[in-house]
Amino acid sequence: MPRKLLVMGVSGCGKSSTAAALARALGALMIEGDDHHLPQSQEKMRRGIALDDEDRGPWLDRLGALAAASTGHVVVSCSALKRRYRERLRAAAPALVIVYLDITPEQARARVAARTAHWFPASLVDSQFATLEPPVEEPATLWIDASWTIEMQCEAVLRWLGHLPADGQAQACERG
Repeated sequence: MPRKLLVMGVSGCGKSSTAAALARALGALMIEGDDHHLPQSQEKMRRGIALDDEDRGPWLDRLGALAAASTGHVVVSCSALKRRYRERLRAAAPALVIVYLDITPEQARARVAARTAHWFPASLVDSQFATLEPPVEEPATLWIDASWTIEMQCEAVLRWLGHLPADGQAQACERG
């Protein structure tokens, strides 16, 4: 059965890198959430203005439709900060399981500030934490420490999904 996986968390948690490693390991289609923001939303963030629910609606609908349309394994990278955002994605793709990358505000700010080729400014990290509703007691959700290596995160997810024996190592989880 094809897996539909959402890797979520605030900016700087490493969701794009982890999602890409998981997509490689699973032979899955990778959907990078940032690539599907409306141009006006990207411009808003470039100017240091946080997105609101209205801005995120079309983006979430697009990501949900892409995940639902995939006939094979798919890994979606998306902040999905609020429970209702995740419910919207799951309504479009009911088999969606979630990996939440948990990070501290200090770590996230440092990671985003260190980026050189991304349009999301470090000044918006605090607004993401203010919006964040961690997926506490949500079904089919795995919490992962964002400070783990990509390989450790990927192995934990594959083990959780049943794609890796408890004592196995995922060679495919190496950075590509």
